Amino acid sequence: MWRRLYLFLLLVRLYFAIQPSYIHPDEHFQGPEIIAAQVFDWPSDPPWEFTDDEPIRSYFPLWLAYGFPLTLLKWIWEGLGYGNVQPMLAFYALRIFMFILSFVLEDWALHELIPSPRDRTRAIALVASSYVTWTFQMHTFSNSIETLLVLWCIVLMRRIREHPESTMASACCGLAFMGVLGVFNRITFPAFILVPALQLIPHLFTRTMRIPILLFGSLLTMAIAVTVDTEIYASVRPSFSNLRGTTIFTPLNNLMYNLDPENLAEHGLHPYWQHFAANLPQLLGPAIPLLLFSSRKNALFWSGITGIAALSCFQHQEARFLLPAVPLLLASVKLPVRFSNIWFISWILFNATVGLLFGAYHQAGIVPAQRFLARGTNTEQITWWRTYPPPTWLGGSFLSPDVKVKDYMGTPHDQLFLELYNRAECQDERTRVSMLVAPLSAVALDPYMETPDSGMYGATIKLEEVWRTSKHIRLDDLDFAGDGVWKTLRRVIGRRGLAVYVINKKC
Repeated sequence: MWRRLYLFLLLVRLYFAIQPSYIHPDEHFQGPEIIAAQVFDWPSDPPWEFTDDEPIRSYFPLWLAYGFPLTLLKWIWEGLGYGNVQPMLAFYALRIFMFILSFVLEDWALHELIPSPRDRTRAIALVASSYVTWTFQMHTFSNSIETLLVLWCIVLMRRIREHPESTMASACCGLAFMGVLGVFNRITFPAFILVPALQLIPHLFTRTMRIPILLFGSLLTMAIAVTVDTEIYASVRPSFSNLRGTTIFTPLNNLMYNLDPENLAEHGLHPYWQHFAANLPQLLGPAIPLLLFSSRKNALFWSGITGIAALSCFQHQEARFLLPAVPLLLASVKLPVRFSNIWFISWILFNATVGLLFGAYHQAGIVPAQRFLARGTNTEQITWWRTYPPPTWLGGSFLSPDVKVKDYMGTPHDQLFLELYNRAECQDERTRVSMLVAPLSAVALDPYMETPDSGMYGATIKLEEVWRTSKHIRLDDLDFAGDGVWKTLRRVIGRRGLAVYVINKKC
C-alpha cells in the first residue's frame, strides 16, 4: 500500500511540474531568464538585483542549478541535429529537473533524518502529499534550492556526529560546499541550519582534522563563487593584492541591502508576526494543530522554528521564504490517533484545493500566452495588464527584439486606454499590430469588445480577441469587501481565463 501511495504522489508531483502555473515572478526573473539568455544567447532584461552597482544575487548557484541542465539540453538537442532549442523546451526541462531533484534529494534526505521506519514512512508521505511539494518545489525558486541544501546540510551534520571515530573527510567537504552554496543562494539559509550546526560543534573536536577540512572546503568554494561573480559582473578576476577593491561579494551586498528598512519598504512591509500567524498556516493548513500539540520537539522541529523566528525579524515576509521549514516541520508532527479520519479528509481536501489553485490555475495563462505571442511576425507592441510580469525569455530568439513589451500591471483602465490610444496606429494606416494581454475577469474591458469606445479624440478603439485560455485565475482580483463574496467569486472564478487582443483603432 505504501509503495502504491508513493507512486501516486510521485505522479501528482510530475503532473504539477509540467503545468504552466506562475506562482511568483521570481521563479522566472531571478534565475532561469538570466541563465537561459547566456546559454542560448536569447535577449533578456535582468532585474535590478543583477544590474545594481552592488549586485545582490550570485551567479554561482544559478549556474549550478539552471546552467547545468540547460547546457546539457543544448548539447544533446543540437548534437542530435534538431536545431536551436525552443524556449518552451527549456522551460519544461527546468521543471522536470526540479521534479527529479525534489523526489530524489528531498525524500532521500528525509529517509536518512528519521531513524524509525514507521515514522519515516509517515513523514515522507506527509511531505509528499503537501501542496507545497507539488507546487513550490516543482518551480525554479531559489527557495526550492534552499530547501534541498538545508536538508542535506543537516544530513551531513548528522553523519559527522554519528561517526566520532572517523574524520569523515567526504562529509566535511560536502558540508563545506553546500554551506557556502546555500549562503550564496540565499542569505536566509544559515537561519535554518543554526540548531544542527550548534549540535555539531562539540563533535568537531573529537577529530580535530575535521576543522581544517571544513575551513579549506569552505574557503575554496567561496573563492570559486566570488571569482565567478566578479568575472561576470566586473569582467575582471579578483586580485590578491586588492581583494576589497576587485571582488564582488554578493551575500554581503544582499545582507546590507536587507538591513536597510527603506529598502524593505519598497517591497512591502508586513507585521513581525506575519510568518507565524499567516504564512505558516497558509503552507501547512490542517497540520498546524498537530505542530502545536502533537509534534516531536527534535532537531528538525527546532531548525524549522528557529529559521522562521530569524526571518520574522525582518518586516518583508513572503510565504515562499518559509519553504525550507515545511519538510522540517511536517517530518516532526505526529499523526492524530483520535479523529484521524476527519483530519485525513481535511488534509486531502486542503492540499487538493490549494494545489490545484496554485499549481494549475494561478496565473497559468501567462506562459501559454507568451508562447502564442512568440509566433507573431507582425507585432509592434505587446501590452500586459493586470498579470504578473511576463517571462519574456520564453519568447527566446523567436520574439523579435524590436517588439516593445510594456507591463502595466494594475494601472487604472482609463489611463491604460489613453496609453493604448497614443501608441496604436490607425487601422487603415498601420503596417504592424499592437496586442493587449489581460485576464477575462477584467470587466473594465467589456465595453471595448461589445461596442467600440469613441470618447477619445474622435477615435474608436475596439479589442479583437485572437487567443484565450480558460486556465488562468488572478487572485489579486479578489475584492470581497467591495463587491461581496458571491459577486467576486462569479467574476474571478466564473470568468477565469486570459486572452490576447488585437487593438483596433479607427481614426
